[in-house]
Amino acid sequence: MKKIIAFCTLLLALCACSNNEYLQLAQQIGQSEMMHNPELWTCDGAAKPKWEYTPTLMARAFLELYQDTHDTAYLNHVLRFTNQFIGEDGTIMTYKQSLYNMDRIQGGNFLIMLQAIDPQPQYSIAIETLRDQLRDQPRTSEGGFWHKQVYPHQMWLDGLFTGTTFYARYAAYKPEPEAWSDIANQFLIVDAHTRKANGLNHHGWDESRQMGWADSITGCSPETWGRAEGWYVMALCDVLELMPADQPERPELIAILNRVMEALLTFQNPETHLWYQVPDRPTDEGNYLESTCSAMYSFAMAKGARLGILPASYKEQARLVMDGLKKHKIIVNEDGTLSLIDCCAVAGLGGNPYRDGTYDYYIHERIREDDPKGVAPLILACLELARISY
Repeated sequence: MKKIIAFCTLLLALCACSNNEYLQLAQQIGQSEMMHNPELWTCDGAAKPKWEYTPTLMARAFLELYQDTHDTAYLNHVLRFTNQFIGEDGTIMTYKQSLYNMDRIQGGNFLIMLQAIDPQPQYSIAIETLRDQLRDQPRTSEGGFWHKQVYPHQMWLDGLFTGTTFYARYAAYKPEPEAWSDIANQFLIVDAHTRKANGLNHHGWDESRQMGWADSITGCSPETWGRAEGWYVMALCDVLELMPADQPERPELIAILNRVMEALLTFQNPETHLWYQVPDRPTDEGNYLESTCSAMYSFAMAKGARLGILPASYKEQARLVMDGLKKHKIIVNEDGTLSLIDCCAVAGLGGNPYRDGTYDYYIHERIREDDPKGVAPLILACLELARISY
């Protein structure tokens, strides 16, 4: 039987607030994940190998673990995955550029990181393949990337993380200085259209106003979704870390990040320091404290404070969130591994079956343990907390 960490002797170690303890927790989570999924591509429950943003995000988390610990087990886990998917000629197994799916290029982030660690010509070719997709990616009239070919005229907050972070990492890797204004504009466009009066953002925006979920005037989906807002603030932190200090749009992006984080604090659960599936409706029936978005906000707070793009007070806020996750959302299994509970499995807009983006839709999506969209941000948040100077 699984036991909540609060009842486990491991609590004393995990609740310690030294930087080293956060690194230890990141390692415990990483080691648990490798035991749960010896093959990285299975981390999201896939029945067969598929190039997707979830295992490639896990690959990034494992590479950052390797960089901070020098434990080659993490690197080897990623190399085994990478060499299964990237052929000797640089082709990416199951990837199809013609889908113009922003999710599919998220893996370029870890490939660029891996190329710096273990340079291989096939990795370089694969990186260029993913960059080529963005050159032809369909756009809105203002130049915003469509989330996917099958979702025409739409921008989702999710896509700022899955696609635009790779665009930024590539611009820094190549380098490609002329790309930074385009990268910044992805955030400025989506924020201008999805920003709410309370400081948060609607999950998605349809420029055409044709989707059933889109407001006839604004084109926005009805609600804020916790994880979409999490992808958004993670993306802002990742991009601002790479963006040149003198980039003209940089202050605007920093202002967006600060606005969103300030708004999130007003909706934070005061007892647990966590957030709800629909963050700005905390008292509504059926809402629940959701782990993936809370881990993402902890990451953004810690990284933003470390980079100086958020006030230093967010260091303590990030710690409080992580303490809440440890106390309420991390459990110990019979085999001693850790699991993250109360993860929303998936949520989106449109599609078949149709997802209408209402409050009722979000709170009834499936909940599961150890979703990689929570486990990877949890590892990354721990690593950021370990890097902070208090």
